[in-house]
Amino acid sequence: MSTAEPKSFVLKDCVATPQNPAALVEYATDSIVSKAILDKPVGNLTLFAFDRGQRLSEHTSPYDAVVEVLDGKATLTIGGEDVEAEAGEMVIMPANVPHAVTARERFKMLLIMVRAK
Repeated sequence: MSTAEPKSFVLKDCVATPQNPAALVEYATDSIVSKAILDKPVGNLTLFAFDRGQRLSEHTSPYDAVVEVLDGKATLTIGGEDVEAEAGEMVIMPANVPHAVTARERFKMLLIMVRAK
């Protein structure tokens, strides 16, 4: 039986210091860039920067997730339905529902995954 504590991560630049999340991740040509902000057993926060046309293919997750669009525009396909989202908007992707993300233009998002039940 292990007594080790679950692993966790916090980006030190964000601890007790105001940050603009969109400024913490940079675009890269023909790529998707991700940057972990916080990763704990109960959930995580990850920033993404998508170049135009990049996509995360359809997949499912056993956890609810919130996408907050920080810059640009994206199409979120959730349960086979397209949802258009742009900077300043958020969308909840329910657990166990297939979803995909497509960059209509360069866009950045904060993904908040909630693992706690």
